[in-house]
Amino acid sequence: AKLEKKGLAYKAADGDVNYSVHAFKGYGKLSGKSLDDLRAGERVDVNTGKRDPLDFVLWKASKESEPEEVKWPSKWGIGRPGWHIECSAMACALLGEQFDIHGGGADLQFPHHENEIAQSEGAHDKTFVNYWMHNGFVRVDNEKMSKSLGNFFTIRDVLKKYDAEVVRFFILRAHYRSPLNYSDVHLDDAKQALTRLYTALKEVAPDGKALDKSEPHAARFAEAMDDDFNTPLAIAVLFDLANEINKTKSAELARQLIALAGIIGLLQRDPRDFLQGVPVSLTGVAAQGEVGSVSPSMRSLTGVEALGAVEELIAERIIAKKAKNFALADRIRADLLQQGIILEDKPSGRTEWRRA
Repeated sequence: AKLEKKGLAYKAADGDVNYSVHAFKGYGKLSGKSLDDLRAGERVDVNTGKRDPLDFVLWKASKESEPEEVKWPSKWGIGRPGWHIECSAMACALLGEQFDIHGGGADLQFPHHENEIAQSEGAHDKTFVNYWMHNGFVRVDNEKMSKSLGNFFTIRDVLKKYDAEVVRFFILRAHYRSPLNYSDVHLDDAKQALTRLYTALKEVAPDGKALDKSEPHAARFAEAMDDDFNTPLAIAVLFDLANEINKTKSAELARQLIALAGIIGLLQRDPRDFLQGVPVSLTGVAAQGEVGSVSPSMRSLTGVEALGAVEELIAERIIAKKAKNFALADRIRADLLQQGIILEDKPSGRTEWRRA
């Protein structure tokens, strides 16, 4: 009704109530499309009941053949609301006439979100949304994910094979507006990259102080996140910090790395837990044995039923080396490596291990 009074909506001869796009001066400001461009190249609904082919439906008049459950009475007759007006109505009812953040897939920017703006701002004479966030699509080996292509899977499927933090890291390495190309190769690469960060922290304990926001790395991290959540650039800062920690063994920088990574949900475990494949627990679903656990191929060891047995084999290898039985020591190392366990001999004589 508000839109009708302002000359932004009209009832057509077919009973539909349409939005008059040309009457709203800001149409196209979100997508960057002008009305001239749209008329020249956009695929639009050709409907003789519309004053302009670009006009869209606010209230759709019902047909007798349509089921009763999608028919409602209104001042314009029996019908149902259009898709775009439903979202404006829900947003206004639950969040108000103006709110901060509206998100959605990149494919919704036009026409859906553009039409939401036209409806809401046309009705209320104020900015509808302060910040729009449109995410890119997930692709699988450079193809669109779809059931018809047989490359559709759920996050539960992924988490049966990969640690949850590795998946989070993989997602954060791409900007949220960019397409995300999923493949086992990319997940494996993400695991190795996250391993490098945890390895930097393995030998250097943080100093226990609070994050120093004025420190240069922290300032660069904040600048990246303030730039439309530029997580790839923020992660680059984390790797710069890790490189400095490897060189200096600085407890202060270790604290900075852990605190900054924590802002995006990374590096909050004991480094050895991650490096040795101890699963991250996820409330509600980890108990089912599906989410957050390492894959069976990574978890199983020949003749070994528990991770504690790795330490026993390492102890046997140390004894073999002291007895100068290097053949046995090498065989233990090789057998563990076949099962995805890498041994690292330290100058102090201690041997540590991690998952490959």
